[in-house]
Amino acid sequence: MHENSAASETVPLPANPTAPVAADTMLLGVSTFGDVDLDAEGVPKHHARVLRQVVEQAKVAEAVGLHSFGVGEHHRKDFAVSAPDVVLAAIATATENIRLGSAVTVLSSDDPIRVFQRFATLDALSNGRAEVILGRGSFTESFPLFGQDLADYDMLFEEKLELYDLVRSQKPVNWDGRTRAGLRGQMVYPHVEGRLLPTWIGVGGSPQSVVRTASYGYPMVLAIIGGEPERFRPYADLYRRTLAELGKEPQALSVHSPGYVADTDEQALEEYYPHWLAVRNKLGAERGWGPAGRGEFEAAADEDGALFIGSPETVAAKVVRLKGTLGADRFEMKYSSGTLPHEQMMRSIELFGSKVAPLVADRLADMLAGS
Repeated sequence: MHENSAASETVPLPANPTAPVAADTMLLGVSTFGDVDLDAEGVPKHHARVLRQVVEQAKVAEAVGLHSFGVGEHHRKDFAVSAPDVVLAAIATATENIRLGSAVTVLSSDDPIRVFQRFATLDALSNGRAEVILGRGSFTESFPLFGQDLADYDMLFEEKLELYDLVRSQKPVNWDGRTRAGLRGQMVYPHVEGRLLPTWIGVGGSPQSVVRTASYGYPMVLAIIGGEPERFRPYADLYRRTLAELGKEPQALSVHSPGYVADTDEQALEEYYPHWLAVRNKLGAERGWGPAGRGEFEAAADEDGALFIGSPETVAAKVVRLKGTLGADRFEMKYSSGTLPHEQMMRSIELFGSKVAPLVADRLADMLAGS
């Protein structure tokens, strides 16, 4: 046995890592989809290289004291991560404290039992740092890839969430549905140490999704990728009201949005814009949207927009507003964007942890003192 084995086994686990935080606190993290950037010759990097870069980015996030690191799941050429739990397991061996989560796991096209098993395993190997965010996903490539019919989009998520919740309870499972064979008294292993597996549900902004999340008593992640964050206030209010009406314990509310931090506002905007535009217009062409331009970008990046882009002071001010308007407990910035270079992403993470986080803490403390 290694000398530090006993110590590592006695690390106290958080009693409830998804509980709401204090009024003067916001937990900050970053996330990525493993977007494929370019090499020095302007050629897209191999997926293997991008995956190794993600591990390096997570190490920087831990070094600057960020709370969490999230990895999203996609099944397309422009994103390298299709197995977030495997990437997070690699990150677990290279870090000690940062929480490790998916952003998101597409439950609709996965098996709920295997999702639980993979993240329960990650939780054990990381000494209790794993989280899973369940969602339906805004991309649909996984459905035909895994033999799912998009016509069953809603039913797949509803049934699989129901089964996942039973499995997460770590009790014998009895379940029947249309999406897979039923279960009769089966136990699912491994079990999680000291608590249930921390599980969030990602919501894009429909009242039905908000109510469903509250009915399970799960913490909620609002994916705000367009429009004004303030317009999501009714969803935050509906979520907390529904939790209370159903007699559920209060849970944390997180916000997930794209962002980029540089030394100045002008630098951040100029460095981020060409990569944002390429992604926006590529997805727009796939989804039947018209082409975007500088005007749409600047509207999304202004103080009322959904892009958290700018100097540390500018980004901190936007994050603090989320506390006031949505009562957010946590903010996770999606720092990758198309071909945005690895070196610039590393610098953005560094600034987010070393400059933005202290500014957010100071401003929240000042607001509380002045109230």
